[in-house]
Amino acid sequence: MKFGKILFLRDGGKLRDDVSTDEITPVAIMSHFDGKLAQFAYTGFRSGNAFPIARGDVVRGGFDVTVAGKRYGKGSSREHSPAAEKFAGIRLVIAESFERIYRQNADNIGLLTSTDMGLVARIERGEDIALDELLQGRDELAQGILRSGGLLAFGQQHLMQAQAAPADTGDVPMTLFDKIVQRHLLRTPVTSLEPKAGDGLFLRADWRFIHEYYTGMAAHLLDAAFPEGYAIRDRGSVIVFEDHSSYVDESPAHIRLGLVPNMRAMQQAQRDFVARHSLRSHRTLTDEEARADDGTNVAGISHAMVAEHYALPGQLVAGTDSHTPHSGALGCVAFGVGTTDMADAFVTGAVRLTMPGNLLVQLDGPLPAGLAAKDVILHLLALPEIRAGAGVGQAFEFRGSAVDAMSIDERATLTNMTAELGGVTGIVAPDARTLRFLRERRGVGFTLEPWMRSDEGAHYSRTITVDCTRLSPMVACPGDPGNGMPLAALGREVAVDIAYGGSCTAGKREDFDRYHEVLAWGLAHGLRVPPRVSLYLQYGTTAVRDYCIARGYDRTFEAAGARILQPSCGACANCGPGSSTDAGQVTVSAINRNFPGRSGPGQVWLASPATVMASALAGRLASFDELVRASGAGAP
Repeated sequence: MKFGKILFLRDGGKLRDDVSTDEITPVAIMSHFDGKLAQFAYTGFRSGNAFPIARGDVVRGGFDVTVAGKRYGKGSSREHSPAAEKFAGIRLVIAESFERIYRQNADNIGLLTSTDMGLVARIERGEDIALDELLQGRDELAQGILRSGGLLAFGQQHLMQAQAAPADTGDVPMTLFDKIVQRHLLRTPVTSLEPKAGDGLFLRADWRFIHEYYTGMAAHLLDAAFPEGYAIRDRGSVIVFEDHSSYVDESPAHIRLGLVPNMRAMQQAQRDFVARHSLRSHRTLTDEEARADDGTNVAGISHAMVAEHYALPGQLVAGTDSHTPHSGALGCVAFGVGTTDMADAFVTGAVRLTMPGNLLVQLDGPLPAGLAAKDVILHLLALPEIRAGAGVGQAFEFRGSAVDAMSIDERATLTNMTAELGGVTGIVAPDARTLRFLRERRGVGFTLEPWMRSDEGAHYSRTITVDCTRLSPMVACPGDPGNGMPLAALGREVAVDIAYGGSCTAGKREDFDRYHEVLAWGLAHGLRVPPRVSLYLQYGTTAVRDYCIARGYDRTFEAAGARILQPSCGACANCGPGSSTDAGQVTVSAINRNFPGRSGPGQVWLASPATVMASALAGRLASFDELVRASGAGAP
């Protein structure tokens, strides 16, 4: 990058929309959690096939302001992104709109953000702009946090004595989301007990969880804020997961950047934090450790584990992962937060939320045979209103005959990927299927209460209705999960080099049922994965692994040519086998995101579990139905 040329907004091209956190700070560098992050600001930013911003460029350029288009900060809950910007000297980010978690994280560390595009011309003219102007239009809580210099300082002033507020739902019809929030409200000197959409508030969480990419940073922040020591509030409700780094020795990105030692230090920082505060924890294992395990280790991807072991209908869950809404499939409110949010929640018990509006998604069925919730969510992501940001900052509620027919695993695909829809969370009202899941999977007897549903006449800011009977297998073209289209409309053949099934979105029991169904059919008809295609299957949790082994699925997977991986986030977060290593490689994947660089330098197509397996067998993008028809054989 060359510096010294003054470029005005009018002289540039169209502002880039949908800049993701993977582009602001690639996931591999999240093993840093201090000033070293400055060197990596925007190093994942992609222009065509080029990455024009090199390590240290932003610091050397002396930039103060970043300007972007719509939905800036899409993607994960990583606070490392605004932290890298701030450490690199960025004082203000101006964008047409922001994703919720990114902006909240920026508030929490004192990085200013604004959607007033008129500021750009004023800054170009060299005008002084007062803090009051920069805070115009922000809710009162956000203003207070920014004026305090960040959330931890604000929390010490206002939240140490936060108390539960009495639940008063009144006679006004309410959504299930609003009811759960009302029952978890905390009384503070700076928030309302009758919040409306856009208001800042604090909540008591039934469960708070964190994983290794955030724990070292949280400990660092807390040690600096409380040099004389601190205690974890209600530590029995805190769960710590080591779920991203078990395959780091096989992670091309970490090896290339020399970051494996950093990852080991990050793991140890979390283990030290767990021991220091006597916290409950789960750790995923390497292949070698799993072979030596006596079967007692219970582990997996954090939010999948929360749904399998902890969350219950009507509860509130906060976790340091944007896919925390996974547990909303059980009828609870679950949402992602950043590092400072969780650090503050550790010591105050108060979790920050900006009250969202409610968006109803009515899914009328039935789904055609062979289609899955992943096809539905890719269809939703491609809708013009969603692409324009209609879902940003909303609480999604899914209902309708198609939802009624879905298992909890399939409902979790919907709620999990509300992160990609831009939502705060996703929720499905609990029903008989929920009770059966709790009883059969967890041995929990649970009684639904009459309030655990949305009231007739409850207000929704928007309703999106989908006739699911008209859907067909979907794919999302590389670059963004919103690039969805029916596979049948692609109009060209796309050869694949890598096929990956796994992640929180697609590492559940029912996902593995689909993987097995397609691969078993293939073996029965003389098909295996071609030698030029690498197929990876990664369990979401140890419970899913044990389920598959008990049914002999692992033997089918091996016979078909798959490499089977122990539970971990893996290639989805560019943390292990299954990531591409060359820009020319093409991956078809059942994960939730395909932002540039997310799973390596290659091109990533998103699809349902069945489509990923059919494509692996065909060596090109193909649906299972297409594969069956091409063979002239019948489906199983």
